[in-house]
Amino acid sequence: MSYDLQAVIADEEALRIATRHLPAARLASIGQGLSLMPMTDSLFETVADSSGAGVLGFRRFPEGFEKTLAGWSAGGPVAYVEAEYFGGVGEQRAAVWDGGTIALAPLHVDEGEPFPSAGSPISQALRRLGVAAGAGEDEFSAVGLGRHRHSEAWIA
Repeated sequence: MSYDLQAVIADEEALRIATRHLPAARLASIGQGLSLMPMTDSLFETVADSSGAGVLGFRRFPEGFEKTLAGWSAGGPVAYVEAEYFGGVGEQRAAVWDGGTIALAPLHVDEGEPFPSAGSPISQALRRLGVAAGAGEDEFSAVGLGRHRHSEAWIA
């Protein structure tokens, strides 16, 4: 089975306000006061600019989008996360912006690499957003990011 996720995650209310002028944005509540906004094709086209800015090591990150996330983070931390797995093997990437600057530099664990002792890139980003994990689970599980296997399913 495969799993893929490319999304922005932030405080539910702050993300709703930040995206109010983006008709392509679709939000899904994931618990602990957070919402997830999948990077759909439509959203990708809407938020990309022609600045030629780098993609920070992400696979599906629109050019210039880091400026948008920095702006959104004035109201609190905002994460961009990616995960791609097939048959239990895969990779994760994550970064967090807060107060207008990058607060958690892009982290990535490639196929075949173990997660660092601090946890997976996505769990580390979620921790920066205030997610609390219970005994025997990580932050990824605590907000149920395994509920859907593909990004688009969050808004279907």
